[in-house]
Amino acid sequence: MTRGRCMAGSRMLGRSSRHGLGAGFLLVALSGAMAQGLGPPPPPVGSFQAPLPARLPVPEQPPRPKAKTPPAPVVHEQVVARNDRRPTVHPESVTMMTEAARRYREIAEAGGWPILPAKASLRPGDEGDLVLQLRARLAAEGDLPLAEKDNPVFDPALAAAVKRFQARHGHTQNGLVLGPTLKALRVPAQDRALQLAESADRLASRSFGFGTRYVVVNIPSASVEAIENGVVEKRFIAVVGKKDRASPEVETRITNVNLNPTWTVPVSIIKKDIIPKMQKDPDYLAKSKIRIYGASGGEIDPRLIDWKTERATAFTLRQESGAGNALGQLRIDMPNRDAVYMHDTPSKRLFLRDDRYHSSGCVRVENVRDLAVWILEGQRGWDRPALDAAIQDGKRRDIRPAQPIPVIWTYLTGYVTPDGAVHFRPDIYGRDGAPPAKAPDAADPPPRIAQPPGVTPSPAPAPPARSADARPVPDTQPRPESFDATGLSARAAAAFRPPVQRIDP
Repeated sequence: MTRGRCMAGSRMLGRSSRHGLGAGFLLVALSGAMAQGLGPPPPPVGSFQAPLPARLPVPEQPPRPKAKTPPAPVVHEQVVARNDRRPTVHPESVTMMTEAARRYREIAEAGGWPILPAKASLRPGDEGDLVLQLRARLAAEGDLPLAEKDNPVFDPALAAAVKRFQARHGHTQNGLVLGPTLKALRVPAQDRALQLAESADRLASRSFGFGTRYVVVNIPSASVEAIENGVVEKRFIAVVGKKDRASPEVETRITNVNLNPTWTVPVSIIKKDIIPKMQKDPDYLAKSKIRIYGASGGEIDPRLIDWKTERATAFTLRQESGAGNALGQLRIDMPNRDAVYMHDTPSKRLFLRDDRYHSSGCVRVENVRDLAVWILEGQRGWDRPALDAAIQDGKRRDIRPAQPIPVIWTYLTGYVTPDGAVHFRPDIYGRDGAPPAKAPDAADPPPRIAQPPGVTPSPAPAPPARSADARPVPDTQPRPESFDATGLSARAAAAFRPPVQRIDP
């Protein structure tokens, strides 16, 4: 077939030559031949245009994945250094804090230290004037030697100095200058002097008796320290009181470890939490395993109480023991006028947060069983397996330590450890520089009332003590409860005459 077509083309060319038809005729003829399958025509004479090749379908390319932005480094503002053996509070604390406050005042009076820009961000490898400012800032507090102030490069030695600064402020030790670390670097020297002076004054006002073994809760640090012979044996993450229900400063002794405790709901929590929740969900008490008891010890049906009023405060609300109890499965008892204590919690997710200020005054302790075992050292038969087994059986039990252990809850936004290192923590309750306000104190004597001459006033009866976990004692002859408006209003008012339990877990 191909050979025949070629011969036909030759004969056609010969005829065109003999008849004087020329090349134009040949092109027209060849175009027709191409239409019959002879292939593309040749380019015109004198043309430089090459024939266009047939287009092949181009396969679609899959979209390129967008480059992922590397995640920002995780920076924690409240890190509890479990391996740090230096106690926050020790017998020389007030003296060392007062001296540190003096040094910081001298720094402030001499002009202070450089303040980095609010949007600065520095990391190893950076160079320039900001690095020089950072070096001068760290050298002012002793985190960097003065001899290394003039190097404009963020080198490993500077990263180590940043980590020392971060450790003193309870931050993630990553050597990066951003977030909470930048915020702390920007605090002026006079503010740091104030934190140390105010903290020293607060601690000096307490009368804490140190022992060979004692426990410290520093509220701004949200941590608990178990100290023996001047060394922190165990350090625990804690959750402390929120701003409007602040944990109080307390010094007392640990007298009991309570296993599977019940929880008697404080009057303040009945008002602030229980009544609003019952208004939204009438089954809230049943779901939370909270029972209501009258004055005679008899149980009261929640449906008989008007939850649109505050008359529920006239009754005792008690939550049964168990893993869902607000106190968890273990409480560390420490008698004090604020009715606060340390305890377990079913809400353990809060220990993972930086802002661990969520309780209503008591201190929730992570791994509280380990703290309980430390407290019970010297008490035969109460190691960790024995404690776990006793909790597992679900029975209510109180265990006394071999000796009562001193415990202090304090509020130190600046403190000095025995090695001379100065530490700072956030002023979560805004107490630094605030005028001291005297809160109502249940221990204060009542105002004296003028008496006629010759009449000796009789002493006022002591208010009844309210145990945090006392069980209701059934009366052998229970009296009927009065649910009329007058009787309940009177009982609700009477509930506030003793020291109001403003603290709960």
